[in-house]
Amino acid sequence: MREAAFIRKNKLKWKAYEQQKASGPDSLADSFIELTDDLAYARTFYPASDTTSYLNALAGKTHQAIYKNKKEKSNRFVSFWKYELPFLFRQHHRQLGYAFLIFAVACGIGALSAALDDTFVRLILGDRYVNMTLENIRNGDPMAVYKSHGEAEMFLYITFNNIKVSFLAFVLGVFFSVGTFWVLFQNGVMLGAFQYFFYKQGLLFTSFLTIWIHGTLEISAIVIAGCAGFVMGNSLLFPKTHSRLHSFKQGARRGLKIVVGLVPVFLTAGFLEGFVTRHTDMPLALSLFIILFSAAFILYYFILYPRSLHRNNATRNTEN
Repeated sequence: MREAAFIRKNKLKWKAYEQQKASGPDSLADSFIELTDDLAYARTFYPASDTTSYLNALAGKTHQAIYKNKKEKSNRFVSFWKYELPFLFRQHHRQLGYAFLIFAVACGIGALSAALDDTFVRLILGDRYVNMTLENIRNGDPMAVYKSHGEAEMFLYITFNNIKVSFLAFVLGVFFSVGTFWVLFQNGVMLGAFQYFFYKQGLLFTSFLTIWIHGTLEISAIVIAGCAGFVMGNSLLFPKTHSRLHSFKQGARRGLKIVVGLVPVFLTAGFLEGFVTRHTDMPLALSLFIILFSAAFILYYFILYPRSLHRNNATRNTEN
């Protein structure tokens, strides 16, 4: 793109950012991301231009506006989860949709395969797990596997495993998103086969009330980590106006922020599986409350709240 066309395309936006004064942190973060994108493009194609100098100064001014009122590190910590992560996540709801769709289709394939082939569940879950669970069912305690280890031991093991799977879903996105697709597909097939196994034993509702106490957050975290992997992978596939290297660095940074934001979800899911899921005789109302509350949190924080922030930000920009 010629420099004159680049300026014509963006000058009104830059002028608005230049006059932006009392915006909230989410609006300033939005402006800063856009400006750094434009600055990177200008540095690539017009390195000695006045346009590049202007954008560098404007980006610096916006950066100072973001941090000048920061009182202490704890404010930055709160701001990350309250504004920065939800705002970033709103930009990548499309990738989240892809991740969810792939996982859901894989679940269906896993369940259908288990229904059509009696050996499929053993192939996916392993003979040891299937035989142990069948023995637990005969003993009248189908969910006994969640009581087989100490609470703290299970919490640490499950949390580590959740982080490992989710980190893989993100990191393997470096292979042009194919690795992320495979992790989501593999785990989706496993879940579908797993749930069909309990359905065939007449224990679908029982397994739902137990497994999804922790599974609501655990499965959601895997899908969201898949979104992060697609953010990074798609930055390589579709660099747009940026160099592929710059686009990749930006995509990797954004994807990593999403994965870091999942840490509280990992910890909570691990805690629930280690300390709560084992109580298979808990009241029905309590089980449903935990499952529905977890689902409501995921829906609100990762979908509805980011949309609300984006909408409020757009309204403020229009008023300004």
